[in-house]
Amino acid sequence: MKTIAALQALVTTASLDFEPSAVELDAIELETPLIEAEISLLDAEIIAIDRPASELDERRIRRARNRVLAARRDLTNRVGAVRSGGVA
Repeated sequence: MKTIAALQALVTTASLDFEPSAVELDAIELETPLIEAEISLLDAEIIAIDRPASELDERRIRRARNRVLAARRDLTNRVGAVRSGGVA
């Protein structure tokens, strides 16, 4: 009979006991408006999922999509400014 041994180190709670770095926290903070806009869009789509979309539902979804696009634009501009050395 052939024995089977683990090739990787065991995962323990000690190996997972670390906090996010300041850079990771800054990245999360930078992306938060986009995440919130995407959640709003998802909420609007969920509301309209089980019934025919009314004019109000369509308007709500359209506005949420516009907020997502604006948040993506703002995030792209901020990341571009940071990478080029400008002030965010």
